[in-house]
Amino acid sequence: MDFSIKAFDTKNTIATAKAGVIAVAVFENKKLSQAAKALDGAGEITAALKSGDITGKTGTTLLLRGVKGAAAERVLLVGLGSDDAISEKSFTSGVTAALKVFSTLGASDAIIALPATEVKDRDVNWAIRTVVQSGHEAVFRTDGQKSKKDPAAAGVKKIALAVANDAANKLALAQAVAIASGMDLTKELGNTSANICTPTHLANVAKKLGKDYKFEVEVLDRKQLEALKMNSFLSVTNGSEQPPKFIVIKHMGGKAKDAPVVLVGKGITFDTGGISLKPGPGMDEMKYDMGGAASVLGTFRAIGEMNLKLNVIGIIASCENMPSGRATKPGDIVTSMNGLTIEILNTDAEGRLVLCDALTYAERFNPAAVIDIATLTGACIVALGHHKSGLFTRDDEAHNALADEIMAAGKNASDTAWRLPIGEEYNEQLKSNFADLANIGTPGGASCTAAAFLENFTRKYTWAHLDIAGTAWKSGGSKGATGRPVPLLSNFLIKRAA
Repeated sequence: MDFSIKAFDTKNTIATAKAGVIAVAVFENKKLSQAAKALDGAGEITAALKSGDITGKTGTTLLLRGVKGAAAERVLLVGLGSDDAISEKSFTSGVTAALKVFSTLGASDAIIALPATEVKDRDVNWAIRTVVQSGHEAVFRTDGQKSKKDPAAAGVKKIALAVANDAANKLALAQAVAIASGMDLTKELGNTSANICTPTHLANVAKKLGKDYKFEVEVLDRKQLEALKMNSFLSVTNGSEQPPKFIVIKHMGGKAKDAPVVLVGKGITFDTGGISLKPGPGMDEMKYDMGGAASVLGTFRAIGEMNLKLNVIGIIASCENMPSGRATKPGDIVTSMNGLTIEILNTDAEGRLVLCDALTYAERFNPAAVIDIATLTGACIVALGHHKSGLFTRDDEAHNALADEIMAAGKNASDTAWRLPIGEEYNEQLKSNFADLANIGTPGGASCTAAAFLENFTRKYTWAHLDIAGTAWKSGGSKGATGRPVPLLSNFLIKRAA
């Protein structure tokens, strides 16, 4: 789907615009948006509202053909609820409803002229991103591995947004398209079955991104990981036939001496739980346990398309967690890259075991900030549901500032996070009789103890942890990867670059 900007003025009016369809807003109190008024010269839109053919309730639609006040072939009326304060939810629902109608039409192009500047507490930049991301979501395909593909959708292929054609909006549109493209990659990787999306596959995707966007890409194999003494990471991959891959991808778009932002992604391409085997029902969804890795790669596609003026390094620790005669056993003790010994009480708490060595590796880049992204704990879903990602940092000035940045980026992107605590009380739960720390804590606060475990490996830089277990994918009838938190991460990096 192609997106563009189409500005209107006194000479080039919306009434004279030729298009397959124009979407305009109407409201529950029988009022019309400015764009709707401009097309209502003969009173047809007002008549439709008065007759009750459309109520103006959020998400309702009515398609009119041959409207006398419009040069467009069709006018789509879209209900946005109350005109007193158009909410974020109402605008998003209206856009989604319009796109659904567009997909059923014989028209090839459309103009969305919903009131992008009138959404409460939101700016036109947000409205542009909402339209573009909703458009990508509407046409996203999940049939890549089917023998018979679903028929290609008919309908609108080109969408113009009726906003000012200024530099700020052009930049917002370019950024929105890049972020949506990054989300598409993240969803594609998450949805691909684990027999295809292996650690080697992720490495190959990183290499292709490197070729497409001139990133520097390095992939470390088992021998190199052994030389680096990444024994914690390697303990997870011991039971698998698939070779582990440690992927480093660099976008050096800033000044040579600027400290980079480092994104660290958990890349468990399938998680059986290892010897601490998971229950069978729902285990198919453990192909999504590389959601952190997928979001790093998706974010790199976005920043590559934007050519972001910032130094960003991605680190992905990728392997499978499988049971076998070689697999790590509960009670085994390993020495991590930074020298701390870990008693592995549960092999299904494997994400932190691969991340801790990756976080130690990040030290060599003298980072401005490190954010790790992981589908780490089911407990985060218990705490926050599927609405917000869990955010953890230390409680001091630098880390509070980083947390505020991340929270603001998430809010701006409608990809929100919620801050949860870590501290010495949670480290107390990780004490072991036989090693420096255990990989799981005593009962209670499992998301917090997981984050506290990671914090032990991040004390040489400013760090934050995003637990995306509840936000990276959806279960049930709408099963699939969501593309989160690519919007949050991309907006965070855009603000850093600015």
